[in-house]
Amino acid sequence: FAGVYRVLRAMEDSGRARRGYVVEGLGAAQFAVPGAIDRLRALSRPEAAPESERTSVVLAAADPAQPYGAALAWPATVGDTKHRPGRKAGALVVLVDGAPVLYVERGGRSLLSFGAERDELTAAAHALAGAVHEGWLGSLAVERADGVGSLGSELAEVLTEAGFRVTPKGLRLRA
Repeated sequence: FAGVYRVLRAMEDSGRARRGYVVEGLGAAQFAVPGAIDRLRALSRPEAAPESERTSVVLAAADPAQPYGAALAWPATVGDTKHRPGRKAGALVVLVDGAPVLYVERGGRSLLSFGAERDELTAAAHALAGAVHEGWLGSLAVERADGVGSLGSELAEVLTEAGFRVTPKGLRLRA
């Protein structure tokens, strides 16, 4: 670790990297290239933006660009379920303005939410539907949401508004 730190300090001294407190919750010895810090500052939003201005992204749960479960702890999930989010192969996470809102378990049969507000859930559901419609995911058949049957969950209305269809087993969306 000391060798890496020396290299980073040399990069800082030469102006190729900056040291600072870039990501909240991580240690103070953070380094980034100047352009990355400027982009992060430009994207920071202290106030909640309206749904139309929210940034939603669907990522693999194990994607290095997705910090939850690695650098940051997962927030508490809604409902009473034994399922927990994790950086698992095949799982997905939907981030809205950089915060996790939905977690799709491998295979898409089970969904977890992170206590987000209705507009954040709506933005996340639309991002998930967009990923299906654009062909990234194939189809999704959600049978359980937050530990209960998907048709009886609080997410049912948000998902149907995003284009999911009611089936005998739950909610389905096809490309």
